[in-house]
Amino acid sequence: MGMGSMGTPGGSRRRGARRAIRHRPVAEINVTPMVDVMLVLLIIFMVSAPMMTVGVPLDLPESAANPLSSQTQPLTLSIRKDGSVYLQDQPVEFDKLVETLLGVAKNGYEERIFVRGDKDADYGSIMRVMGAMNRAGFKKIGLVSTEELR
Repeated sequence: MGMGSMGTPGGSRRRGARRAIRHRPVAEINVTPMVDVMLVLLIIFMVSAPMMTVGVPLDLPESAANPLSSQTQPLTLSIRKDGSVYLQDQPVEFDKLVETLLGVAKNGYEERIFVRGDKDADYGSIMRVMGAMNRAGFKKIGLVSTEELR
């Protein structure tokens, strides 16, 4: 038979070399766990993103207007169909609305304010709130609606 099977020095080197290759650490990055984590995070963000809107439930009217681009987060004023007013997600009495807005507005009268009025709310209550803000000196007031489906 061959010399390698007889236990010659050349045969022992091969066996030792094979053992060294088997016990070397793998120098490749295993991306499977990273992909699993990323998919879980994607699902978490997809589920939680709709919940990150202002917490006052409203049925907004639809509009065909283009969305506004904004670098800063504006204050959100919500008016429910029963006429109750909310600043962000906290209820505010109408008599203290301007005072509360001035306390919260970082840019003073230059603060952007988005008004979210329920589509079943009385038009007069929405105009009363917008008029009070305008009289106080707030000029950057916008109305929020959902996108109109065609």
